[in-house]
Amino acid sequence: MKNYTVRPYEANDFEAWNSFIGKAKNATFLFNRNFMEYHKDRFQDFSLIVEEDAKWVAVLPANRVGETVFSHQGLTYGGLVYGEKLNADEVAVVFEQLLFFLKQKDIETLIYKPIISIYSKKSALEMDYILWQKKAALYRKDLNLAIDFASDLTISKSKLKHFRRVSELDIEIKEETSLASFWDKVLVPRLQEKHNTKPVHAKEEIQQLADNFPKNILQFNAYFEDEIVAGITLFHFGNVVKSQYGATTPQGEKLRALDFLFINLIQHFKDKVSFFDMGTVTENNEKGYNPGLLKQKEELGCSVYNQDFYSLSL
Repeated sequence: MKNYTVRPYEANDFEAWNSFIGKAKNATFLFNRNFMEYHKDRFQDFSLIVEEDAKWVAVLPANRVGETVFSHQGLTYGGLVYGEKLNADEVAVVFEQLLFFLKQKDIETLIYKPIISIYSKKSALEMDYILWQKKAALYRKDLNLAIDFASDLTISKSKLKHFRRVSELDIEIKEETSLASFWDKVLVPRLQEKHNTKPVHAKEEIQQLADNFPKNILQFNAYFEDEIVAGITLFHFGNVVKSQYGATTPQGEKLRALDFLFINLIQHFKDKVSFFDMGTVTENNEKGYNPGLLKQKEELGCSVYNQDFYSLSL
């Protein structure tokens, strides 16, 4: 049996961590330390590194709250990250060593949020079996909606009818490096008005991230008569693009500018990526999701790809 050792991430591992993330089969730029650390003041980092004879074989982006470790509360998804050469049996041994390490540190619970399958460069479902074998409790499941471009793209007739009508209104779509206009004039006031909430990323945070990852964080805005009426912030992962934020002004809502922008972006990326992810439809109600939002995304051609949440008592 191979001898794996586990140790905490340290500041001087910064470059090596990013190098490993860049080569792993089930990682995205969200695990890059330049992304993870924009909110390091909000979380007690507890990321772990697994080595075999000083060679990195896996990492776990994580944070700690008391006797609980999360993978990772500040990220959309997380879980064990590893390379293509690690086979299923070795992944199981690596995870066993991680659990042993956590027990030694008096951790009582591991909250595990695996990466959604569409984001892995190659199949990385070993952990699904291992979590089942360890009797981890699946305590939450979110509906995540995405378009699979390998399948026939089916946008509803009503969406396409309105799209053709709006196409005649001379709405201009621009890709922009600054996210300030969308944040200040559309996203922040709209979220405040409709949901009495704020975006997860403050304007300064998202702009800094966009500056750090100019190829990965993209901003598309729609203008009507020189006024911004809608915008979509995309995270580009190589094989997947995800609409991280999308919003429209009251005028843009009347014009159906957000759907117009979405359909244009779907057409733009359909031959460039494998999936167009539109995120979850989670809502705190008896169904656990927003039926109207679910319908809207399905009418844009999306299907369900579940986001799972596990709890493992140690």
